[in-house]
Amino acid sequence: MFVNAVILAGGSPAEPLAAAAGVASKTLVPINGRPMVDFTLQALRDSGGIERLIYVGPAAELQPQPDVMLKDQGSLLGNLEAGMNAAGSGRILVASGDNPFITSEAVVWLLQNAPDAALVYPIVPKEAVEARWPGMRRTYARLRDGTFTGGNLIIIDRDLFARALPMARKIIDLRKKPLALARLIGVGVLIKLLLGRLTIAEMEKRAERLFGVPMRALITPYPEVGVDVDSEEDFAWLEVKNDAHGT
Repeated sequence: MFVNAVILAGGSPAEPLAAAAGVASKTLVPINGRPMVDFTLQALRDSGGIERLIYVGPAAELQPQPDVMLKDQGSLLGNLEAGMNAAGSGRILVASGDNPFITSEAVVWLLQNAPDAALVYPIVPKEAVEARWPGMRRTYARLRDGTFTGGNLIIIDRDLFARALPMARKIIDLRKKPLALARLIGVGVLIKLLLGRLTIAEMEKRAERLFGVPMRALITPYPEVGVDVDSEEDFAWLEVKNDAHGT
C-alpha cells in the first residue's frame, strides 16, 4: 500500500516545552541535534510506503525534506483539514510530529494491517509500553479487552472522513462543556468506560453512530506508536534515557 502522509507539527511557542527550547512548536525541540519532527519524517520516508510527505507546521529546516510544506493553521482540526486537502483523495496516513520513537517497521505494520474504515486508530496495550519503557508516564484507558494508550499514527480515508468533519467540529466546540459533551457521546457509554466495562467493539459502534462512518481501533504490538514527547516531564525522561544509553 502506498499512501500520502500528513505530519501534524503545529503548536504554540508559548507551550512550556517549546518555550524552554526557544522554538516555534514543541515538534521543533532539538533531540540529539535534530528537530523532534525529523524522526517522524525519517521513519515515514524509510518505510517505503509513502508517496508524498506533507508537513503542516512552522517553517523549519527539516531532514528529510517534506514534499509539501504548509503553514500552521492555528488549530489541530485546521491543520488536519489543510493536510488532507493537499493529500487529495484516498487513504492518508496522519502522524503527530512529537514522536521521536516511531520506526519505519511500525509504519509498515500499520499500513499492512489497517482494516477498511473512514478512520483507523491504533491502540497500544499497556503491557507493551511497560515492557519497552518501564515507568514511562502515559494516559491509559481501561477497557474490558485490556488497558490501552492511544496511537500517534492514524489512517484516514479522506472521502469518507469528510462526512465526519461536522461532528468532529461539534465535539471540539463542546470540549469545555463537559455535560453537553457527555450527553452527545452518551452517558451510559462514559459510565461503562469509567468502570472499565466498555469493549472495543462497543466503542467502535458508538463512534460509527456518532460520526456516521465506520471507524476501527487497531491493537498494535509496536509500543512506539503510542508514545510521544508532550511535556517537559516527558522530555526530561527522554534525556535520562539518552544519557543511560550514551546517545
